[in-house]
Amino acid sequence: MNRKLFCASFFLVIVFGMVAAGFCKTSKEAAGALPPEKKNSILIVYDNYQVNPHLVSAWGFGCVIRTPNQKIVFDVGGDGSILLSNLAKMNIDPTDITMVIISHIHGDHVGGLNGFLRRNGEVTVYIPASFPESIRQTIISHGAAYQDVKSFIEISETMYSTGEMGTWIKEQSLLLDTQAGTVVITGCAHPGIVNVVKKANQLIPDKSIYLVMGGFHLGAASDSKLKSIIKDFRKLGVKKVAPSHCSGDRCRKLFKEEYRDDYIDSGAGTIIPF
Repeated sequence: MNRKLFCASFFLVIVFGMVAAGFCKTSKEAAGALPPEKKNSILIVYDNYQVNPHLVSAWGFGCVIRTPNQKIVFDVGGDGSILLSNLAKMNIDPTDITMVIISHIHGDHVGGLNGFLRRNGEVTVYIPASFPESIRQTIISHGAAYQDVKSFIEISETMYSTGEMGTWIKEQSLLLDTQAGTVVITGCAHPGIVNVVKKANQLIPDKSIYLVMGGFHLGAASDSKLKSIIKDFRKLGVKKVAPSHCSGDRCRKLFKEEYRDDYIDSGAGTIIPF
C-alpha cells in the first residue's frame, strides 16, 4: 500500500475510534451537556422559546441558578407539570431546590408554584411584598416558608433581589454578582428593561453588567424603540444579552444583529455557565 495512503487510512481509523469512544463531541453536543456540579450555571427550564427539542415549550418563564452549594429557582412558569417534566429532562431533582424566587404576580410566572411545592415544600419562597395574601396561604399550605421582598436584599452570598420595581405591576429581578460582572435575570421587566439594568448598576456599582437575560417585555415595541433600547444597553456597558419569553421575535433579531457573538440564543433548554 502507498505509504501516504496507509497513513491517511490509519489516521481515519484513530479518529473514528475516538468518536465511537465518546472522546470527540460536536459543538452542539457539548453545548447541550450539563456543566459539572462544581460549576456555576443558569438553566432555563420553562420558556415559550425552545432551544432543546426534548423539552416542552409553553408561554412563561422559569430558570434554575445552580452553584456548588445550592440550586435556586427563579420563576416557575405557568404549569407545574411542564416545569417538573422539564426539570427531570435536565437532570434536576426538585427536592434539591432550596429557594424559589417569583418575579411578579402574572400566572405565566407563578402558575407552576402549586405543582412545584407538592413535590418540594422544604423551600423558602421569595415573593414581592405586594402579592395577595392568597399566595402566602398557598405557600404555607405546602409546609414552605415565604419571605416578602420590598426593597433590595441579599438572598444568598453574591445573589440579590432588586426589590419591587414599578408602579402598576410590581416586579423584582435577580442580580448575580460574578467574577465576570453582574448577571441580571428578569421575569418580564414590566418596570422597563433599561430601568432594571440601571438599577443593577446602582445596586452593585463596582461591577459592570456582564449579562442581561429573561423576558424583556418588548414584543410590541417598534424598531425605533428597540434600537433606542439597544443603544442604551451599549451605553450602560452590557456585555452579553439573552432575551427570551416576552421579548419578541423582532427584539431578539435586532439584539442578535448588534451583539453578534455576545448574543445567546435563549429558550427552554439553554444552559449558561458563569
